[in-house]
Amino acid sequence: MFLFSSHVFKLVTTKDYRRHFLKQRGWIIALIMFMSSFEIAISQNQTPQPESTQVLQLHYQDRHVVMDNGIFQLTLSNPEGFVTGIQYNGIENVLAYDSKEDDRGYWDLVWNFPGKKTKKTKGTLDRIEATKMEVKTQNDELIELSFSRTWNTSSTTAVPVNIDKRFVMLRNSSGFYTYAIFERLQGWPAVELDNIRLAIKLNKDKFHYMAISDDRQRYMPLPDDRIPPRGQPLAYPEAVQLLDPIEPEFKGEVDDKYEYSMESKDIKVHGWISTNDSVGFWQITPSNEFRSAGPLKQFLGSHVGPTNLAIFHSTHYVGADLIMTFKQGEAWKKVFGPVFIYLNSFPKGVDPLLLWHEAKNQTKIEEEKWPYSFTASDDFPASDQRGSVRGRLLVRDRFIRSEDIPANGSYVGLAAPGDVGSWQREYKGYQFWSKADENGSFSINNVRSGRYNLYAFAPGFIGDYHNDTVFDISPGSKTNLGDLVYEPPRDGSTIWEIGVPDRTAAEFYIPDPNPTFVNKLYSNRSDKYRQYGLWERYSELYPDEDMVYNADVDDHSKKWFFMQVTRKQANGGYNGTTWQIRFQFDDKMKKLTGNFTLRIALATSNVAELQVRVNDPSANPPLFTTEQIGKDNTIARHGIHGLYWLYNVNVPDSSLRLGNNTIYLTQPLATSPFQGLMYDYIRLECPDSINYLTRS
Repeated sequence: MFLFSSHVFKLVTTKDYRRHFLKQRGWIIALIMFMSSFEIAISQNQTPQPESTQVLQLHYQDRHVVMDNGIFQLTLSNPEGFVTGIQYNGIENVLAYDSKEDDRGYWDLVWNFPGKKTKKTKGTLDRIEATKMEVKTQNDELIELSFSRTWNTSSTTAVPVNIDKRFVMLRNSSGFYTYAIFERLQGWPAVELDNIRLAIKLNKDKFHYMAISDDRQRYMPLPDDRIPPRGQPLAYPEAVQLLDPIEPEFKGEVDDKYEYSMESKDIKVHGWISTNDSVGFWQITPSNEFRSAGPLKQFLGSHVGPTNLAIFHSTHYVGADLIMTFKQGEAWKKVFGPVFIYLNSFPKGVDPLLLWHEAKNQTKIEEEKWPYSFTASDDFPASDQRGSVRGRLLVRDRFIRSEDIPANGSYVGLAAPGDVGSWQREYKGYQFWSKADENGSFSINNVRSGRYNLYAFAPGFIGDYHNDTVFDISPGSKTNLGDLVYEPPRDGSTIWEIGVPDRTAAEFYIPDPNPTFVNKLYSNRSDKYRQYGLWERYSELYPDEDMVYNADVDDHSKKWFFMQVTRKQANGGYNGTTWQIRFQFDDKMKKLTGNFTLRIALATSNVAELQVRVNDPSANPPLFTTEQIGKDNTIARHGIHGLYWLYNVNVPDSSLRLGNNTIYLTQPLATSPFQGLMYDYIRLECPDSINYLTRS
């Protein structure tokens, strides 16, 4: 173990140094500090994981029930099932105690009867107020409570879904688990669900530091700073410029919850720290099997409030394709969760910001325990009631390498039977994904019983792998698929390419934000696409003429603007834009005959259309059009991808010529600053009569 001298420890625990450390820290230093924190805790007869000799207790109060294991107390309204209080480490209530009881910790959903939604509303918000409380398990090791409500078949105003919210407390556990069972029975009315989540609002006087990843954490402004006149709403209500914040250091910054969204595969632990109390509040998600739309779907997590969210289903970054639609009479059941709400603390003298590292360690423990064996519901199967699938994925592209290529870093998953790429729009079932190793080997474990197709996508290659065999997974089954081969779309050798096929636009040119609209967390970083207002930077950089890109010499990271958006006009309106890709054909190309192929992979589209023309910008009709596609809203929400689209355009040799050639990419729809496209990758291929390697 390592010990710091008193003057060094004082240095590294100052506020200014902590900020510098958390931006510049190396893993070795972090490890030393973390190990030191444990030694200090032990020297004071305290441990990061407190234990209690108290027997689990369940107390009944007027309209409340309290679960108590001696480490913390969880108070729930009875029978509604709202989280009204969490007492921990001397803090009477870590929640927003000045809020209404139903506005502190709750499950909710947004829903509609089909055709009932109006333009002025996103749907009906239902805070899922239960009508019955029941003790499912109570013994020396755990307590599990159920808060449920049953749909009344005669109702014409309530969502036709039975909902059972569960809360679990374990002995000697510094936190609680929660999950919910949603069920529709045959014969019930059609319905649409837009959003399903768990929301917890913390005490704003205590929790000021937010951490959602190793490099995305900071002290946060207060919710009061967002309210006029302290804050000024910008292009949409979620984005607010802080004009007169309580803490002057935030003056001028933009706060927007979408700047803190995360991909599903990365949502493992996030939360808040009360630095004065040295207390952390975390949400830990050991598995994302119950979330919609696969590992790349983006969700909100923590943001100013201080708010901590577990979003299980939403339309964010996808749009209407992810409205959960049930037909008349359609039955359905799904378990969302469990997630673990974890609290931790350090003794005085230990840097409280290191609670993040301890929470990450607890996350690994929870992942090893998954699937949990203590839940009382038969709808959540234990490990021995699940199956597994393993195999190896190879990529076959004769224009890159003569032998098959191990799909290193590919994501391989099981989802409901469907078409190529259908997993990114799937929401009613469960999905199970694994990342392949350097040999392309993958193992998908703890798969629920059911019928699945196998899907995959590999970095560096366009398109999606789809195995249309329907795999029936049963309890205890172990399926070995052996070697699987993905042949990405390819007709001929590469003439030129723009970008990197990774399903995002992150590798393209991302400008610095307008200095007036900055979130300091994302300054001088590769993910500065999260900054507000970058859509306006295109018109500033290209005030009169659109982008022209020379595929033979230009660098996509310096020249290709990362989103093709509308151009704002002086009168306040917007125009569509046309980008040019210029390239040359020399004498060796004149022997090529037949169709060339233009591969265009889009990372996102929002109420946009892509038209392709070759050497004639006014050709009508264009050589190719997608027509209007997408409602991802990625541009406004600071994303770098939404839904993935792949188009293969046949380019007749007669449309190309020796010397200079130009491909025109037009996005003509222009009623909003947020309409547009992001490209993932573009490639022009020779006709398939030419067969030779173009890359080593």
